[in-house]
Amino acid sequence: MKEVKEDVLKDIFARTLNVEKEIINDDFKYGEAPNWDSVNHMSLVAEIENEFGISLEMDDIIDMSSFKKAKEILEKYGIKIVEG
Repeated sequence: MKEVKEDVLKDIFARTLNVEKEIINDDFKYGEAPNWDSVNHMSLVAEIENEFGISLEMDDIIDMSSFKKAKEILEKYGIKIVEG
């Protein structure tokens, strides 16, 4: 399993959703988070796929409803998000 620092994923979320990185934590959720709507969700998915060289399954795209869930989904693809 490949380990990636959590900051890498936070950077993707912050850049794609145009929010401050400091507000992103496990409670950062689709629909509640600023700018995280259906259009930006697909941009977020594309950025994650590009960064990690993976192709997410449709079920995982739909299930990715929070920052915490994104980390869990990435583990299914052999990417463990670690603090730092």
